[in-house]
Formats: sequence, C-alpha cells, structure tokens
Amino acid sequence: MAHRHARDGRRDRGVGHRLGDRPGLQRPHLERRRARRARSRPLRRERLHPRPPAGACAGERRCAGLRQGHPDAAYRAAAGLCSSHGRLADRRRDGRHRGAAQEAGHRVSDHFVDRNRLWSRLDAAVAALPEPPPTPIAVVDLDAFDANATDLVRRADGKPIRVASKSLRVPALIQRALARDGFEGVLAYTLAEALWLHEEGISDDVVVAYPSVDVAALRRLTSSPAAAAAITLMVDDAAHLEALDAARSAAAGDVEVRVALDLDAGLRLGRQHIGPKRSPLFDTADVVALARVVHERAGVRLVGVMTYEGQVAGVQDDVPDQRTKSLLVRRLKQASMAQLEVRRREISEALAQVTELEFWNGGGSGSVEATAADAAVTEVAAGSGLLVPGIFDHYASFEPHPAAYFGLRVSRKPTSTIATVHGGGFIASGATGEDRSPIPWAPPGLHLTGLEGAGEVQTPLTGHPAALLKIGDLVWFRHAKSGELFEHVRDVHLVRGESVTEVVPSYRGCDLVF
Repeated sequence: MAHRHARDGRRDRGVGHRLGDRPGLQRPHLERRRARRARSRPLRRERLHPRPPAGACAGERRCAGLRQGHPDAAYRAAAGLCSSHGRLADRRRDGRHRGAAQEAGHRVSDHFVDRNRLWSRLDAAVAALPEPPPTPIAVVDLDAFDANATDLVRRADGKPIRVASKSLRVPALIQRALARDGFEGVLAYTLAEALWLHEEGISDDVVVAYPSVDVAALRRLTSSPAAAAAITLMVDDAAHLEALDAARSAAAGDVEVRVALDLDAGLRLGRQHIGPKRSPLFDTADVVALARVVHERAGVRLVGVMTYEGQVAGVQDDVPDQRTKSLLVRRLKQASMAQLEVRRREISEALAQVTELEFWNGGGSGSVEATAADAAVTEVAAGSGLLVPGIFDHYASFEPHPAAYFGLRVSRKPTSTIATVHGGGFIASGATGEDRSPIPWAPPGLHLTGLEGAGEVQTPLTGHPAALLKIGDLVWFRHAKSGELFEHVRDVHLVRGESVTEVVPSYRGCDLVF
C-alpha cells in the first residue's frame, strides 16, 4: 500500500507495489498477459515493445518499441523519440515514475529542487568541519532564521514580540532574536530557566509563562531583589500566592514579587470548550476577584495579564490533503478571535478599576497578526515561528521558512530500496499522531515506514532516494515541534550558505535541564 506517512500528500509509487514485487516490474500474470497481447496483434506506433531482458541497457529498452523497418528520423519524431537509442523526448507524465530510481523522470517542483539544494549545502557545511561531529547533528540555517524574524516583526505590525524560549532552548538564538528590532523580553517556561537567563545577563525582562510551585526556585527569587525586579511570575489561583509566601518565609526574603494573571483564552460554544486547558479564569468576575486578592496582598504586585489562544496559534489551517478540516479550523479560529476580542476588552476595562497594568501578552507564532490587531494586547509572544518546525508548515497566514534540522547517517541497507539511519526517534510532545513524528526532509522523497516509524536506535526510510543513498550518507530531518530537538543535542551548528559559522551550546550543552 502507499505509505501512510507521506508528508507531501502524494502516493509514493516506488513503495506502492505488493510484497514480493520489485518496483517498476509488473506482477507475473500481468506480464504474461501483456506478452500474449503483443504477439496477437501488430504493435501500435505510440506503444513500446514489452519490456526487454533485464540485462539490456536503458537506451536499448527504450528502443525496443521501434517497429522494424522504420528507423528513419521521421518515424522517431512522430513517435516522440530522439535519435539516440530511441530516448523518450519530453513525454514524461505528471506524477512519480514507476521504474527504478536511476530512471525516474517525473517532473520536479521548485520545492523539491530547494530541498535538494539544502541537502547539498548542509552536507558541504558538515564536510568542511575539522572533525566529523557525532550524530544527531543539529543545525540552524541563519538565513532562514533571520528571514522568519523579519516576517514576525512585519506580522506584529509595531507591537513588540516576546521571545518564547521554550521554542528555542539555545541561548545564542535567544540572544540573536533579542538583538533585532521588534523583539523585547523573554517568555520563559520555568522559573529556574528565568533565573538562569537573568543571572547570565541574557534578559532583564522575563515573564514565566506557567505558574511555579518549584520551592527552591521561589526561594531564590524571593531572596534576590535584582531577580525579583526582572522576573514576573504567572498565577491563576490564590494557592499560587500561598506557595510564594511559604517560600518567602523559608528564605527570610522580603522583596516585592511581580505577578501576572493567566486567563483562559479558549473558545466557549455552549458547554463545549475549545483550546488549551490552562487556567480556571474565564469569567470577568473571577478575573477581577483574583486581581483584587493580588492587589491587596503584601509582597506582590499585579503588573500584567496573559491570554494564550492555543486553538488559534498552534493549529494548522491550510493542510493540502485536509481541505474540509482546514476550512472548519479557519472558521473556528475566526469565531475564537471574535469572542476573545470582546472578552479582552471587557476584562481590560474591569481591571483598570483595580490597578494599572504594564503589559497584556497574547498569541503565538501562528496567530501573531490576529492577536496584534486586538487593541487590548500590548505585546505578542513567538518562538516556533523563528525555526518553523513541521507542525507549522501549513498556515494560511504566513509562508514558512524551515530553519532547524538534524542529520543522521545511513548505517545499513536492508534492501536496495531501503536506507536505514541510526537513531531518529525524536517524537514531539502533544496528542499522539503521525504529525508528531520527525520528517525526513533532505533529500526529498523519503518516508518513514508504517510499521517502524522513527525508531529509538534506527529508522528505516523508503522512497526513490533510498536506492541512491549509501552507508555513511547524511539524511536531514525536521522535528515536528520547535525547541524539543535541542533536548537531544549538546552542540548546535549555525550555518550560513555552505559554511558552519559557529558551534553554540544548547541548554543541554550548558548542563541545564529545565
């Protein structure tokens, strides 16, 4: 059967044969039937002769259809054949060729050409290194990274972008983004990470995107006036404030801690809730009630609000082979943003009666322009849009420029049409599905197998390039989610053109696990 995991939405006919058949060959009973028909009537000029012996060269095989006694150029031209070995002259049909990979003649899209060029560039960059790096080899294409950063700023339309560090996890890349106009501050995913970013001087404006109950980290925060002035904690329940007070007492600290409220930004349709299950704060009255608790509590100060509409920012809405679903997703996104705009305005007006806020954070890479258009929002968050992982390939709102890859070497060839690489089982978090698997990207045309998928120690690949790959060759993959790739490597190779400009550590390379 055709491969279920084909990411380009097209059947890979190279692996579409039944078990026991070689690609490009007819099954025996069909071959015999074709031969009988060929003997029973004269060949039509536009047809080729039944396949000659396997030992014949490619030119002889293509010549076999020429009728005896018609070797003249006029006949060759009429048949669409060139003068050398009867080679087919531009009679290729759309789709994938059923023959051997060496004879594949299907039309190639610009997309495939770009991926082949990427394969050549990354291979050349790695080959030029003084010592071959161990696999997986993580690389970031700086040209694509910078292009994505420029596009995010354009989409934000003047509102600052807070860098979501969870989607990068490489200090040098966080700093690279912050150095560009239009990016301000970091949205960290743990308090321990926020403390490290502040201590290393990477940012003095860090908002922790999730509530923290890490006692050790809370004690460090409450005992450091400098850290408390630079870091904002997230809360959505009075219990988070009690945990903070308990840590403050144990640390004998008395510094004021900055606090923001995390609101539920999901879509409510009757009793249905669509979106991430993050916060209990949905109704305006509940938000205002907790805001008053924070405002009246000693040692904390309410400075901001966060609304992350994951059902808009994190869901693809322009998937080629899912047109009906994509249309439904786009309509749900429109309904979600319309409802959320009304809620934000109402909550903003109500909170203005309690205190003056410094910021209102919202959105993600997939919803930058829609979130930035909301008057209540003062800043947007983005991180995945800088690297563009696999699950960000199909959005109607922006053109992706993939920037992060990991390379694995072919370690064995089970058959002439299968190439197996070592490792590769870097499955993304979230709801389990084939969209969480890594994508074989360069050379194009490779696919995971339905039985093994991406394995812990080996990953078999099918598709027409598999026949051309040799043991030791590199295959480049994309991770399904941004940032998670760098939990598997210590070094990240920054590439521009065909050169590695710098090798920088990931969080793991800094001996950090958040």
